[in-house]
Amino acid sequence: MRFEDTAADVWLPVHADEIEGLPAPGASGLNYRFWDGGPEFPADPARCAFYVVPYMKGSEIAVRPLAAMTSLRAVQTLSAGIDHVTPGIDLLPPGVALCNAKGVHEASTAELTLALILASLRGIPGFVRGQDAEEWRAGFYPALADKSVLIVGYGSIGAAIEDRLAPFECARVARVARSARTTERGPVQPLADLPALLPEADVVVLSTPLTPGTRHLADAGFLARMKDGALLVNVARGPVVDTSALLKEVEAGRITAALDVTDPEPLPAGHPLWHAPGVLISPHVGGSTSAFMPRAKRLIAGQLRRFAAGEELVNVLLTTG
Repeated sequence: MRFEDTAADVWLPVHADEIEGLPAPGASGLNYRFWDGGPEFPADPARCAFYVVPYMKGSEIAVRPLAAMTSLRAVQTLSAGIDHVTPGIDLLPPGVALCNAKGVHEASTAELTLALILASLRGIPGFVRGQDAEEWRAGFYPALADKSVLIVGYGSIGAAIEDRLAPFECARVARVARSARTTERGPVQPLADLPALLPEADVVVLSTPLTPGTRHLADAGFLARMKDGALLVNVARGPVVDTSALLKEVEAGRITAALDVTDPEPLPAGHPLWHAPGVLISPHVGGSTSAFMPRAKRLIAGQLRRFAAGEELVNVLLTTG
């Protein structure tokens, strides 16, 4: 991964003087350029060797400079998913490493997942509406204790979610990933086992990447296998769920849902999901917390130290051929 050209540019969505631990500019063979997705590029894209993708600016901005980045050696996203960059992979020269932000979003996303589960089960949205209306909405609500939870997509975020479930006295936590394996907390079962696991779960959490294989994973058949009264929580990507199929289930009152991501996204005014019964929506804020920037800066600095030293990068999901 060593880049010998002393004039190599690094495009950063954060000003370099705000990131501790970066290799010294010039002496390291790296020149830092700030670009957060604005209309004007900070320099000639052809000189960019390391591109840190602007965070949460969408695929169009993420991909826009790629075709002109003919000297590119690495693309670093600041998100766990890379679906906003994959449309531009064919534009990249051979040998470019595409890295995700594993280690940046686990804490924030896991926190929100627990918040969505607890808010949905305990009726918090109804309490907020009751407070607005000055109504005392007492009642008897489900607890997370004694519930069976199924985590679909057991990577680092899925594991962080289970870490935070541990104190809540769940009856069971089942884990599903693309392939079976064993962890310290127990076995991870393959996606092929989902049909047998779904009817047993009170809460189903989606934390899988968006890939061709997971698009509409939660389709009509998936949702039909969920038990009556179960809660679906999506902190993955909106298209992992078939929105039309979900609407049918929640409008029938058979299941409920808590969604940090939707399809389409942003959810437009007038969309039926806004007012669907039993649906709690947060506006894709799983990673957008005070925990994000310190972890993102540490990742950027560490990757660029490796890059300048000619060492292998971490979190490499693929290398273009």
